[in-house]
Amino acid sequence: MACSCRHDGVSGRAIPFVPSSEQKVCYIYNGSSQLFMRISMPFSEGVAMRKMLVVAGLLLLVAVIPSSGCGGGGGGSEGGSSPIPATQSAYVVVAWNDLGMHCLNPSYDTAVILPPYNTIWAQVIQRGTPPKIMTNGITVEYRIENNTYSYGKRSYGQFWDNVFALFGVSTLAHDTGLNLEDPNIHNGLSGTMVSKPSGTNVIADHFQVNGIPVTPVNDSGAWSPYQVAVITAKDQAGNVLAETRTTVPTSDEINCGKCHGPSTDPTVVFSDILQKHDSRETTTLSSSKPVLCAKCHGSPALGQGGRGSSGKYLSEAIHSFHATRGAQCYDCHPGASTSCNRSVRHTSSNGNCITCHGDMSTVGGSITAGRVPWLSEPNCVTCHGGVWDVDTGTVLYRNKPGHGGVYCAGCHGSPHAMVPSNQPADNYQAMQHQGAAKTLGDCGVCHATSRGGGSNFTEEHVAEGKTSACNICHTGFLNAGNLTNWPHRFEWKAR
Repeated sequence: MACSCRHDGVSGRAIPFVPSSEQKVCYIYNGSSQLFMRISMPFSEGVAMRKMLVVAGLLLLVAVIPSSGCGGGGGGSEGGSSPIPATQSAYVVVAWNDLGMHCLNPSYDTAVILPPYNTIWAQVIQRGTPPKIMTNGITVEYRIENNTYSYGKRSYGQFWDNVFALFGVSTLAHDTGLNLEDPNIHNGLSGTMVSKPSGTNVIADHFQVNGIPVTPVNDSGAWSPYQVAVITAKDQAGNVLAETRTTVPTSDEINCGKCHGPSTDPTVVFSDILQKHDSRETTTLSSSKPVLCAKCHGSPALGQGGRGSSGKYLSEAIHSFHATRGAQCYDCHPGASTSCNRSVRHTSSNGNCITCHGDMSTVGGSITAGRVPWLSEPNCVTCHGGVWDVDTGTVLYRNKPGHGGVYCAGCHGSPHAMVPSNQPADNYQAMQHQGAAKTLGDCGVCHATSRGGGSNFTEEHVAEGKTSACNICHTGFLNAGNLTNWPHRFEWKAR
């Protein structure tokens, strides 16, 4: 288990960071959440030695705090901060999961909603004035950390055993997945990402891997809905340009057994669902197992168009039917343990789902009225008005390029996991690149507020050359005084 030690000027305290099966990693931070020191040792070196190194690092931190600086104390800087870590590299890679959470079935022999399917996007940025998004002459590799296979874990192997009956795929090698965008490419738990354009554009601007069949059980048998992928960018000679980690969220915590059965046995739970469906709708699903719900109820999540033979989208049918039956969001959208909506500013104990999506009746009713589920979802501008380029129109947040061509999620984080997140793995890139669990480029990395507390950026960071979080990508600035060149034109609110 990796650790983080945050120093507040008086004492250090440990907080969780990204687990590593290969080594112990300790990160020393100062009071402004800036990265000060990274200590890495193999597990074999022992706990005592690691503790001794951490203590030594904290003592050194106390000695240098008065003289260190991120780039100046003007305009409310908290001081005591260190240079932005990303400035030590020529390239930066950012990566994210497309949805912030993917669900899968706990079993695939009865009723099935979703396959094991996960998607990662990534962008490689060459730091410069201006920075450049790179795809030519670069390969991007991925691997799920401590999770190298899925077939043989719990009941997940039933997906491959029944893949033809469920999805019409005649053969699918174990531990490879379906692919809704590139049906002839079946990705595994490690491999190479494919460069892709945005929307209707023809020029590639990011890398993508679709259909990773990852499950929430790692190779040691531990269950965790927040798996981690290592993303590595290389040049044509195979030299590593940049590397990062991103959360690969996947959970089978679909608690239909709260009412159906009630039971914790998936076979009992899903059999009860089919029996009740047969009784209510005069179908014969119980004798047709395994049954894919989307066979009759259209599911855009599976690339299907239209409502299906039932005349109702799957999301419409489930939300509308259960709206008056005591079901809660976290009963199906995982869940009591997973708590998939984990962005600190957007969640609560019950997920706070209805603030953006509405209650279950609203979700179902809006689909009946014409909304297409998965393709038409809430827009950030509903709450964050008055800020340029927050209104993404008909383009979903997860698909929208923003400042300099970097996607919204590249700086802010995956949907449902925007930084800061209550899951440390979601904050990894913010900590790696700028030493603070904040949106990439946030003035609050060094200053008291996200708008810099009134500091003069052109004077401090251009004329005087003081480091800022913008230097994650920018090595210099062209016409920085023109706010139309800034992310969101510097219209965000101070926090």
